[in-house]
Amino acid sequence: MDDAIRKAEVLIEALSYIRRFRDRLTVIKLGGSAMEDPETLHATLQDVVFMETVGLRPVLVHGGGKPIDRAMAAAGLKPRKVLGRRYTDAQTLAIVVRVLIEEINAGIVGKIRELGGRAIGLHADSLRCLYGERLTLPGPDGEPVDLGYVGRVTRVDTALIEDLCAAGVVPVIPCLAVGADGGWLNVNADTAAAAVAAHLRAEKLVILTDTPGILLDRRDESTLIRSVDADGCRDLLRRGIVEEGMIPKVEACLESLQAGVRQTHMIDGRLKHSLLLEIYTDRGVGTEIRGAS
Repeated sequence: MDDAIRKAEVLIEALSYIRRFRDRLTVIKLGGSAMEDPETLHATLQDVVFMETVGLRPVLVHGGGKPIDRAMAAAGLKPRKVLGRRYTDAQTLAIVVRVLIEEINAGIVGKIRELGGRAIGLHADSLRCLYGERLTLPGPDGEPVDLGYVGRVTRVDTALIEDLCAAGVVPVIPCLAVGADGGWLNVNADTAAAAVAAHLRAEKLVILTDTPGILLDRRDESTLIRSVDADGCRDLLRRGIVEEGMIPKVEACLESLQAGVRQTHMIDGRLKHSLLLEIYTDRGVGTEIRGAS
């Protein structure tokens, strides 16, 4: 009976959050161990189905880092970097598109359906929702440096995403944008998720990572920063506390906040049911980044 009462208390704690976020859009960037480990992916997608069932409108955006690396290695291709960014030639792009669409996206959609949810991958001709342009970087001489088929999102078909969410269908979006010539462009998954959240004016952007969130000391998980505003987050960037792979994730959160997203979260995708714990409990489990005070 005590165990049953504790479960009831958890549901009561979640009730206010269920009411608050009902019919609100939440963009979830899926990556890292949340995609690599089958048990963790299963738990994460259970969370997504729960969220949709109780009225929150989840939108999934995913990358494919490690599976793409493995597919490139199998094809005998070595990653090439230009100014610290991965260059995407035509051969690499073909692998990226195949892995993202035929393997990862199809797998996520299938698993959501197995769990009793409804989902659809947004990549077919009539269901493409991200549009973009080729991304260049300023070179040492100030001239633009080409990155190949690498892009940034300039437009999102928000009506398509909103219609699916209103019908109780979870959109599953690969980090690919349609370029000016109608072909695909490879987009960083964090920035793609931020663009989707920004264009939707979503309630939340949640980025699943392989760390508990932002740590004052990345070797000590007890130094987790549970809540910080945008100005405080920029200060952490300036001081070098946010570094390496966390930088683009934090910058994606800041960009989406500036565009009107109400809250962003960075949570540990390795922790089972971290989505539910972050959104539907008082304490949460990761780092919440709010708009400037």
